[in-house]
Amino acid sequence: MEKFPRPSDQLCEDLFEISIPFLRDHAERLKIESISTGFFQGMVIPLGVYFNLLPQKEKPYLICFTGGQGSGKTTLSYFLQVLLRKACARNPITFSIDDIYKTREDREILAKTIHPLCRVRGVPGTHDIQLGLDTLDALFAAQPNTLTPIPAFSKLLDQRESKAKWKIFKGRPDFIFLDAWCGGAKPVSENDWAPPINDLEIEEDPDGVWSKWSNRELAGGYQRLFDRFDLLITIKLPNMEHIYESRWLQEQTLAKTLIEPELRKKIMTRRQVDRFVMHYERLTRYIQEEIPAFADIVIERDARFNYCFSKVPKRNQ
Repeated sequence: MEKFPRPSDQLCEDLFEISIPFLRDHAERLKIESISTGFFQGMVIPLGVYFNLLPQKEKPYLICFTGGQGSGKTTLSYFLQVLLRKACARNPITFSIDDIYKTREDREILAKTIHPLCRVRGVPGTHDIQLGLDTLDALFAAQPNTLTPIPAFSKLLDQRESKAKWKIFKGRPDFIFLDAWCGGAKPVSENDWAPPINDLEIEEDPDGVWSKWSNRELAGGYQRLFDRFDLLITIKLPNMEHIYESRWLQEQTLAKTLIEPELRKKIMTRRQVDRFVMHYERLTRYIQEEIPAFADIVIERDARFNYCFSKVPKRNQ
């Protein structure tokens, strides 16, 4: 393919016509009310065509979707998986970096030995990167009948699921979509370290012990994981304030899907969501400002949740 697919291309129009019924059906089942037909036509379909036409290779393509909290990376990777499986007879898998968080017990140890903020999952240093690398190795080596366990983490319980609850992926994937909010990020030199950037850092990490520890963790195993990417796709939002709003909307959407009273009690308030996002803010600002320069594909989302490509490959890799 000489150029990146456009929605008006015949191939995209044909794929859109046959896939929009089941894409809408999945959106309704997930109770995603804000998703539009334009999102499917302008984002999902062109990316699906592009991926489907990538040259075949011995190992699966590892494609990372990165971006701030609530940017839409999880939604985009999910619908691409649905599209490629149902309309293109491909065998993709979506794998989230959130599913390899360290256990609550391991984070408690970090909280006691490094800094109390290490108790909160999310920033580099709170993931079991070796578990992620081992899972990718298993998927890369998989044969048609191989059964690969995929780690799972319960955010509501703040704990890794037991192996008995892990999903099993059958076969060899064509694509591995890694949903990783910090995917591709690089450590910052401590010589250029900015002072505390929000209330959380001012009040609980004024000397930067926690944030610098996380930055050093990012320089380690995370880079070994990121070096494996075949493609890096980032979603850029207008500003940090919009990321806070998007994460709050995500929490409200989650609340609509929960029925059990005990689980509903774990839904965060707006104030709790804002404090949670503050843990991510320092690195999220870097992702917003720096990653578009070296990402393979850049998607920009405006304040009205309209998406557009601002950077695409000139031709298939």
